Amino acid sequence: MKATELLELLAQENIEEKELPRLLVEALTRAKKRVATAESCTGGMISAAITSVSGASAVFDCGVCSYANFIKHKVVGVKEETLNTYGAVSDRTAAEMARGIRLLSGADIGISTTGIAGPLGGSQYKPVGLVYIGVSTPLGLRAEKMLLGENGADRERIRELATAAALYFALKEIGKIGC
Repeated sequence: MKATELLELLAQENIEEKELPRLLVEALTRAKKRVATAESCTGGMISAAITSVSGASAVFDCGVCSYANFIKHKVVGVKEETLNTYGAVSDRTAAEMARGIRLLSGADIGISTTGIAGPLGGSQYKPVGLVYIGVSTPLGLRAEKMLLGENGADRERIRELATAAALYFALKEIGKIGC
C-alpha cells in the first residue's frame, strides 16, 4: 500500500490521521481488548501516540523499541534465521515482531513496524519509505507492505505515516477478534 492509498482509505472512512490514537483507545476500551507494540523505524511513535490519550493505561501495557537486531531477537522473539535470511526489513520479521510482542505482553493485538525511514539506508530492492507493519492476534498473523516514500516524503513524514498505518490496522483488528 502506498501513502496516497492509506490517506485515501482514511478519507473514505472519514478518519483524520491525528484522531487515530483516540479512536483506537476508545475502541479497545469498548471491546475490553489490549494492544502492545514492537517498533523499529517508528522508534516509539506508536507507543507515544497511544499513551498520549487519557485512559490508555486500561488498554496498553507494553511497547518495545527494538531498533537493533539483537533486541528484535532477544526481547521480541524474532528468529535469528529470519533476520539472517530475510533481513530486519521484511514481512517475516514484521510478523514475528508482532507475534512476539503479543505473546510477551499477553495483549490481544500485537503491532510492529520495521522499515527504512531514510534518508540513508535505502537500496534498489529496499527503498527509503519501505515499511512492513506486522499484525498479530489469536486468530492470525500478517504483515502489510507499505511504500511511504512517495512525493518526496522525508524521514519524519515516513515515520508519521507508518505510525498512522499501524494505528489504523490495530483499529481494524478489534472487530475481527470479537468485541
